[in-house]
Amino acid sequence: MNNIRIVFFGTPGFAVPSLQGLIDRREQIMAVVTQPDRPVGRGQQVKLTPIKELALRHTLAVLQPERVRAPEFLETFRQLKADLAVVVAFGQIFSQALLDIPPYGFINVHSSLLPAYRGAAPINRAIINGDAETGVTIMQLDAGMDTGAILLQDPTPILPEDTAQTLHDRLAVLGAQLLGKALDQLRQGLWQPAAQEEALATCAPPMQKEDGLISWTRDARSLVNSVRGMTPWPGCYTFLDGKILKIHRAEAIEKICDLPPGTVITAQAAGIEVAAGSGAVRLQEVQLEGKKRMQAGDFLKGYRLAAGTRLGKD
Repeated sequence: MNNIRIVFFGTPGFAVPSLQGLIDRREQIMAVVTQPDRPVGRGQQVKLTPIKELALRHTLAVLQPERVRAPEFLETFRQLKADLAVVVAFGQIFSQALLDIPPYGFINVHSSLLPAYRGAAPINRAIINGDAETGVTIMQLDAGMDTGAILLQDPTPILPEDTAQTLHDRLAVLGAQLLGKALDQLRQGLWQPAAQEEALATCAPPMQKEDGLISWTRDARSLVNSVRGMTPWPGCYTFLDGKILKIHRAEAIEKICDLPPGTVITAQAAGIEVAAGSGAVRLQEVQLEGKKRMQAGDFLKGYRLAAGTRLGKD
């Protein structure tokens, strides 16, 4: 079986390597389905999704239904006569009626080692929780939230310097490679779906802006993991003199400190040391409300920050 008619569902940048991989492999892509174009930013200019931009560059047919569960889209999809649907970070829930249409069903590239971190923010949550390893999973979609049978998995370490952005980019490439392997196995008749172990399942709910508010009573390592796991979005922040102070980069310092959590210990060119519930955090790159992002040393050139200053809301 060499000729597999594929419909690709995807929206953000994470899905781009997977679609590009299918194009490079010269797979038969019947159509690309992505979210409708939305106005973004202060100017509310309509922006194409990254997947739509890629699809148009390669003259692929693009569909942008408001709801893939709508009867009219079911009929459109049925007429494409797809053998298989590939889903990578699409952003809508699929009905069982849609899932049942292709003979080989729907497969999904998920950015965790399922059943760990089912849901919308597996990359963020893995870093925030201090995990040493994550990976990608190729799974068969069912009506549940990331509950389908596993086809393939590939682990990768979470590096000490990883942020959600760097890990996102690495997993996107890894997922594309694993997707190609899954298609090769399908052609060879080697798919062996394995049910997930429900007892090991964990959830990764969507990140919210308020998740980024720093609680200085936590230990230093946990705080730094949050900064890494929320970079670039939603971003971690505290308050300085009533203004939001975003923290873009920080490191944990193992030291005994008897100052109240959130107290500035020292403010020097190398960074701003702040007492945590246990240990201390050195802020290396910050951004004060209304100002540009900058290294801590540059920030201190224009802002007098004395030892003993308390960060956070009173």
